[in-house]
This record gives sequence, structure tokens and C-alpha cells, in this order.
Amino acid sequence: MILRLDALSTLNSERAARRAVAVVTDIASGAQRVVKAKDVAADPLRDVLEKHFRSGKSGIEEIEGARVFLTVHVPPPKLVITGAVHVSQTLAPMARMLGYDVTIVDPRTAFATAERFPDVKLIAEWPDIALPPLGIDRYTAFTALTHDPKIDDPALLHAFKSDCFYIGALSSKKTHAKRMARLKEQGASDADLARIHSPIGLNIGAVSPAEIAVSIMAEITARLRQPAGAAA
Repeated sequence: MILRLDALSTLNSERAARRAVAVVTDIASGAQRVVKAKDVAADPLRDVLEKHFRSGKSGIEEIEGARVFLTVHVPPPKLVITGAVHVSQTLAPMARMLGYDVTIVDPRTAFATAERFPDVKLIAEWPDIALPPLGIDRYTAFTALTHDPKIDDPALLHAFKSDCFYIGALSSKKTHAKRMARLKEQGASDADLARIHSPIGLNIGAVSPAEIAVSIMAEITARLRQPAGAAA
């Protein structure tokens, strides 16, 4: 079944803007309609649409005796890492294997090198310069890993302005408490601060940089795939 021109235009516009969109096809009649992610809450197929948007998978659903096919278009996820550190050396290739478009931001040119991060996009600039052009959006996970307030704090303040699905920061509970106080002094709201996952990653007892990277990627995956409010 070929989409109407107006429906095809809507589909292409949403995809170009990195917004999730689905084509719902009634298998019996062939009738089709396009559903934007922002309209899912009011759609009669809300539950199945939300499930397919979370998984990013198309498929057939049977609803009250009617069969529909959902063709789902979900933007490929992005991971923005602030900090060309040891954890990042495992996290970046791991995220790429999972289909993420990875960018590492770190103004410290001794750390942000192609030798340490082959095949990864590196930006050796301060966050206020590097982050705005990246287009951090709903399908972006953001991590702050430097332990340096001069780098991590402005990066986190920028992430708060976006609707990225995950924000994580590497630190101990004591260090994070100090960070929260600094960010609040710089205008962050309680809602902003509540978005930060810190200590970063699922609590799996990770001790090495590679294990910490595993815990981070697991937590990011849980936030991307599980319903809002589900325990990670």
C-alpha cells in the first residue's frame, strides 16, 4: 500500500527532524494513517504504539479482533560523552556496537586523541562550544565523566535544556552532593537535578573502568527501552 502524498510528507518531515513516527495499516481494509510520537497519548492505540516506539520494532498487533501492522520509524540513538577518560575507552565502542552514534567532547587534547579513541567522533573543545551544534534531543543519552567541574558542570547545564532521555554523571555520593549544590547556584532547578543518574550506571558492583562502562550502558538501555517509571 502506497502512502498518500500528504502522509508521506508528514512521515519524511518527522524522520528528518529525528522524531519517532509510525504508519498504522489496517490489514483488512488497507487503510493507513501516520501517528507522530507527540500524538500517541491521545491515540486509541496508545499502549501498542508506546510499546513499539520503545522497542523500535515494527510488527502486527491484534486489537479487538482487528489486525493492524505498525511500521515504526525511530531515530538511531546518540550518545554524547563528556570526558575522554578510561571509562570512555570501553563505553564508546560498546555503544557503537549497540547502534549508537557516539561523540566524545573533551577540551584536553592530551586525552582526546584518535590513538585512544579510534573510529569515534572527537571534539577537543569546551562544552559551551562543542555541545550546541550536536543537537542533543529525545533520542540522545548524555554522560559527564571527567570529574572536572569546569567541564562537567557546563555540560550538564546544557543537557538540562534538552529532552535527552538519559543524563548520567560519574562521581561518588559525596562528590555528587557538591555538584548538585554548584549546579543549583548556577540556576539548575530541582527537576533538572533529579534527572541526573549518579553514581552513574546500574549497581552491579563494578570496579574497573570496563565494568563501569557495562553498568552505564545497561542503565542507558533500561531508560531507552523500559516504560517511564519502570525500575532499572
